[in-house]
Amino acid sequence: MMPGPSESNNNAEPFATFFPDWLTRQEHFLDELLQVQPSQHHEEGVDHESRELIGRVMTHYNQYYKFKSRIAHQNVFLVLSPPWFSPYERTFLWISGFKPSLAFRIVNNSVSDLDAEQGGQMERLAEEIKADERELAAELVAVQEALAAAPILALARREGRLENGRVREVDNAMERLRSSMEELVECADYLRTKTVVKVMEILNTGQSVRFLAAAAQLQLRIRSWGQQRDAARRNVSTD
Repeated sequence: MMPGPSESNNNAEPFATFFPDWLTRQEHFLDELLQVQPSQHHEEGVDHESRELIGRVMTHYNQYYKFKSRIAHQNVFLVLSPPWFSPYERTFLWISGFKPSLAFRIVNNSVSDLDAEQGGQMERLAEEIKADERELAAELVAVQEALAAAPILALARREGRLENGRVREVDNAMERLRSSMEELVECADYLRTKTVVKVMEILNTGQSVRFLAAAAQLQLRIRSWGQQRDAARRNVSTD
């Protein structure tokens, strides 16, 4: 059966606790990234410090995806419209997260010193990632079309309009839908991770620091704007 409201709330509680702490660490990492940015030197000590910071930032993101994966396994529909995001933040979601090709816009806005070889590699990678996005988007449409019938089937089941054999058939169909959507979210998260890793393989250490700083700034800015809109909406409703 589809999870009810109370079950969804229970599933959301662990992430609702984890996410604010994760964002606080994100802000601290952003401060560190910005501190090392002004140095354009490539002395061994500075470069080693930057690479070590990049490693810690990537571990930080991996923690997010691991925790999110556990929540998705419990209730995949929760991560598709996560209550720990504001309505404004949710408008940026693509299969439960940022669209992978957004990484190339961040590179264009934050890294101005790509050489010709890097530029060519980035263009080829962008084409590859956008093709993967189109494939996942087509799969999403197919799953959404199947999901459209799920509420009708669930209602028929609750009202007892199905015989036992049909009940089992409906339950199996809905379980397949959940499984398909969970697999789709997993593939989208893999593509997001793959994109960032491959982008950073093209960038040098200093460029990677700037890229990660710009990505964190964008996420935190969207978060702040969403909170401001929610606060403004609450103020209007209480007037």
